[in-house]
Amino acid sequence: MFSKSKINEPGPKQADTTTATPASSPAPTSSSASTGASDYSKPAAPKAKPPASLLSSDLHITGNVKTTGDIQVEGTVEGDIRAHLLTIGESATIKGEITADDVVINGRIVGRVRGLKVRLTSTARVEGDIIHKTIAIESGAHFEGSVQRQDDPLSPGKAAKAQAAPAAAAPVTAQG
Repeated sequence: MFSKSKINEPGPKQADTTTATPASSPAPTSSSASTGASDYSKPAAPKAKPPASLLSSDLHITGNVKTTGDIQVEGTVEGDIRAHLLTIGESATIKGEITADDVVINGRIVGRVRGLKVRLTSTARVEGDIIHKTIAIESGAHFEGSVQRQDDPLSPGKAAKAQAAPAAAAPVTAQG
């Protein structure tokens, strides 16, 4: 019986310690409570993820686009794009290098694609090399270029090695 109470004591002691701490210092409790409340609200604020930035179909960008957030492109971009999650819409055309953690391609890309997860949907049209950690190519997707798997495809240093040894990346042409 004593062993059960000893096992159960650490749980209540932690609760008692938490309860005893505010009770032992009544004046700082209000500042501690406000600090505690702000501590609880601070973690909740980063959890609210902003929606993806939308580059509409009537938009034409000449230049590079860089964000730590998400982008959905429906228009035309002539330049490089760097994002966390990049979705290329069916009406979109990208001429440049794409680098993102997650890439979903529904439209046309002329240039290199780098991503941890790359997905070519049935409407995708890609002319260029794909460097990835994981890749999915749906039936109907058009792809002309080479595919190379790397553990860290976002690292630009490995691109120089890949270009130095082109025999390592076999050219692939896929049409569904």
